Amino acid sequence: GIILPDADLVSAVADILAGAFGSAGQRCMAMPVIVPVGQQTAEAVRERLLEEIPRLRVGGFSDPDAQMGPVVTPENKRKIEGYIQLAVDEGAELVIDGRGRSLPGHEEGFFLWPSLIDHVTRSMKSYQDEIFGPTLQIVRAETFEEALSYPNLHHQGNAVTVFTRSGDAAQRFVAQVEVGMVGVNFPQPTPVGYYSHGGWKN
Repeated sequence: GIILPDADLVSAVADILAGAFGSAGQRCMAMPVIVPVGQQTAEAVRERLLEEIPRLRVGGFSDPDAQMGPVVTPENKRKIEGYIQLAVDEGAELVIDGRGRSLPGHEEGFFLWPSLIDHVTRSMKSYQDEIFGPTLQIVRAETFEEALSYPNLHHQGNAVTVFTRSGDAAQRFVAQVEVGMVGVNFPQPTPVGYYSHGGWKN
């Protein structure tokens, strides 16, 4: 998700939380990376995420208030944990660590809490690969053009969203981004059933 400086951050962060952590991040339409434009935007988004992520409720199938459940297998859990550590080893900042916790009554469950990783760069393997878990990475950009380059130069091109109040900026983004499915102020840009559903590149 690309977050422009004029975006409605309250709405954008709510959408980002749903996009990143819905289904524990284990779906093709997850939002694993956000690219805020400008340091002021990045700090404001990060501050709001720091407030909201700890409020997400992790629970089992019998918890009607759970907003996020377990990942699907112990192998997936270990893989996701490995990517989190790899991001740290490559120089990213682990702001919220979702590892090392268990759910009371479900101690053997494959539960991970949401993780937030900042200062990720395009050279990092955690950015290049699809982690496929409850992790959200922040990649900072200074300009619209730099932010646009992230999805355009990435080898995967499934879906992307731009958050902005500007119709002009939204039209420019939609016209120039090289990704199969594009949303504007919407976390999962999946078309309705009678339109084709598919990304570009890998």
